Amino acid sequence: MIEAAQRAGASVVEVGVPYSDPIADGPVIASAMHDALAAGVTVESLFAEIAAVRERVSIGLVSMVSVSVLAGVGGPARYAAMAKQAGFDGLIVPDSPWEESKAIHDACEENGLALSLLIAPTTPNDRAIDIAKRSTGFVYLLARSGITGEQREAPQIAERVAALREVTDQPIACGFGIATAEHVRAVVEHADAAIVGSALVRRISGSEDPVGEAEGFLTELAGGLAVETGA
Repeated sequence: MIEAAQRAGASVVEVGVPYSDPIADGPVIASAMHDALAAGVTVESLFAEIAAVRERVSIGLVSMVSVSVLAGVGGPARYAAMAKQAGFDGLIVPDSPWEESKAIHDACEENGLALSLLIAPTTPNDRAIDIAKRSTGFVYLLARSGITGEQREAPQIAERVAALREVTDQPIACGFGIATAEHVRAVVEHADAAIVGSALVRRISGSEDPVGEAEGFLTELAGGLAVETGA
């Protein structure tokens, strides 16, 4: 499926580490996580799968992981070292408060990994600046408050993206609720990337051909990345 994502035009694949009590994920991804745990997926088995595919793909691979999982394997330093060895390029830690993120930042820096922290629509400007400055690789901007899940309307992010560009030169990627090529097109008018999770997971869950389903859907989404130019 990672290879299919690359063929379809994805620049980065976010690989979620299953966790029994997801904080930011809605019912679609939470259900997929519980299915993965029931099937016996562990951090070690996931890393083994990434190591097996790493040489066949050139796109970025980032690990979306809860702080509880980091603690469970011995802390940020050990997790970052394992992730680097497996072939990951960075981490996204969605539930790490800025005040407690320095150890994660330092572990990623020591292992040559990017670290993306989340900025919500409700995050005060001064706090958003601190989060953006600690993020490397890209800044993860939430299109809306709440949990992950598909939405009908394209997110309104222009004002927050403009403010963040004043304080960071990192790319800004926007996620939460993005589900169509039209959403992608609306997002990349302002941000550098669109992040799609629940819409993809819903389509592959229970599919008889999840790889083909993923490639087709991602190809459709990538159509929203095309920039229209005048004559």
